[in-house]
Amino acid sequence: MLKAFAIAGVAALTVMSATPSFAQSVEIGPGGVRLVEPRVERPMRRGMEISEREAVRVARSEGLRNVDNIERRRSRFIVEGTDRRGNDIRVNVDRQTGEVISVD
Repeated sequence: MLKAFAIAGVAALTVMSATPSFAQSVEIGPGGVRLVEPRVERPMRRGMEISEREAVRVARSEGLRNVDNIERRRSRFIVEGTDRRGNDIRVNVDRQTGEVISVD
C-alpha cells in the first residue's frame, strides 16, 4: 500500500514539474532549413506612443543589458548600452508601435 502511494506521488510530481514548451516553426526556403521563433504580438495603440520605459523593455528583449542613454527622435527611441559581453549595442524602437527598427 505504501509503495503504491509512493509511486503515485512520484508520478504526480513528475507531471506537475514538467515545464511548458514554446513551439518553434520550421521554415524551408532557398537558404535552407531554419527555426523561426514564435512572434510576440504587441497591441497597437492609436494616437499614443510607447514610453521610454517600454522602449527599454523592448531593447532588453533584443539583448541589451545595461542602458547608457535613451534618445527621443521624431519617430523612434534610440536606446544605447551594452550587451552581456560588454559590447556596445544600439536599438532603434518605433515610438508608435514599439517594433524594433534596427539593432546596431
